[in-house]
Amino acid sequence: MFIPPTKPVILVTGSDGQLGQELRHWARDQDEYEILFTNRYTMDVTSPKDVLNIFSKWRPSFCIHCAAYTAVDKAEEEHSQAYLINRDAVQNLVRAAQEVGTKLINISTDYVYHSVQDHPIRETDLCTPKSIYGKSKRAGEKELEQSSVEWINIRVSWLYSSYANNFVKTMLRLGAQREELTIVADQIGAPTYARDLAHDIMNIIQQVLNTNVGVKEHYNYSNAGQTNWADFARAIFSVSKISCTVHETSTEAYGAPAPRPLWSVMDKSKIKTTFDLDITSWKHALTRCLLVIDSVV
Repeated sequence: MFIPPTKPVILVTGSDGQLGQELRHWARDQDEYEILFTNRYTMDVTSPKDVLNIFSKWRPSFCIHCAAYTAVDKAEEEHSQAYLINRDAVQNLVRAAQEVGTKLINISTDYVYHSVQDHPIRETDLCTPKSIYGKSKRAGEKELEQSSVEWINIRVSWLYSSYANNFVKTMLRLGAQREELTIVADQIGAPTYARDLAHDIMNIIQQVLNTNVGVKEHYNYSNAGQTNWADFARAIFSVSKISCTVHETSTEAYGAPAPRPLWSVMDKSKIKTTFDLDITSWKHALTRCLLVIDSVV
């Protein structure tokens, strides 16, 4: 027999990914919420019926939507799949949230902008995504904007973690195998440690639960500061004491199928002010992540 939970329920989609696993890590030490972690096997976000069934049963106060199609280059060929996961899934969650009164926290991307190069990107700057990935994520955002549910949309850049696959772990592997690597240096942005993001999402939920502050808004999020991919790799090697020389190349020379934004430095003042967040530097965050990876190797 199903016994309804007595605590506020938080439903997490895509819980096997980087952010989902960091939320799992956070959940180990808390007893304020009942947290339901789902993946493609326990709740198919592309199935309206599946999503509504889970929402109707658990009646979550919040849904943190981490599930996404993130294969940026493959999306240029797999249009339908990218839109199915990045747009249609949000539509399914919106409909279910409307039925039971769930607030949605959607994780989006800096790729929705692709329009600014002369100042840190603000949430009010134009969204002119150029890749299918960016366009499909922006389409998902529009599903939120057009809905009657209460939502928070967090645009994140250069996400990494001690879990799953990401740039940091790839560099650790390749740096140990090779004496030199060639990495793009003309894309400027800021990395985001998923553990910091998970912690701050839970801070946001607590504040929204108490005061309903800041809903129906877009927010930028990353760690503080800026770098490029080549210098990010150098920092990884420096902290990890890996002797691997990094050579620089351009985005054009690298020739990836999907267009990448050359400028992804985002202004985080809105999310910091609204929710009183203290966002640490990307270098400090990287050091903490590498210590975590070191401890489990």
